[in-house]
Amino acid sequence: MAFTTGARAADPKEGVEYQRLSAPQRTEAPGKKVEVLEFFMYTCPHCHSLDPQLHEWVKKQGDKISFRRVHFPQGGSDPLAHAYITLEAMNQVDAVHSKIFQAIHVNRSRIYRDEKELNAFIVANGVDKAKYDQYFNSFAVQTKLKRSAQVVAAYKVDSAPTIVIDGRYVTSPTLAGKPGQSETASQAATLAVMDYLVNKAAAEKK
Repeated sequence: MAFTTGARAADPKEGVEYQRLSAPQRTEAPGKKVEVLEFFMYTCPHCHSLDPQLHEWVKKQGDKISFRRVHFPQGGSDPLAHAYITLEAMNQVDAVHSKIFQAIHVNRSRIYRDEKELNAFIVANGVDKAKYDQYFNSFAVQTKLKRSAQVVAAYKVDSAPTIVIDGRYVTSPTLAGKPGQSETASQAATLAVMDYLVNKAAAEKK
């Protein structure tokens, strides 16, 4: 069945399950792809819980979307945000992303207490130390880290996890879920809203 943007009874409602950004943001998605942007934090238990489901959802979308993340910065100096941007620049996120979540939320390790401890953990999990240090201290990574707070402000994000579709539509388990729902149910509702918004954005690009 072809997708239509006309509302149906089962469609997520704007202002309820999702919101529209008052100032749409430029996306980095190539061509007709729909950008899906996750604002997350490694210390956020809800981000950790959502991550496996989100990973599978991204795989199912295939070439329809372009997926990226922004680590929600905590203050002016955030070791985890710095580490994520470094790994992203190196194309090494997949090598340790889930391991950082595992260390913090399953093993209860406080690897985020300082940069040296966190960086040692990353290197111990297979990332080349010399290259990591080079990227970590690079102008490009330092600049992107400083801009993180500006990016969060531009998207008007105040919690994690938050998902932005095509630089225009915002949803999250808090928005998509219903009072009293389990976290698993809220996550499933979020992914369903994301399906709807990706199809909506794709249709609007035609």
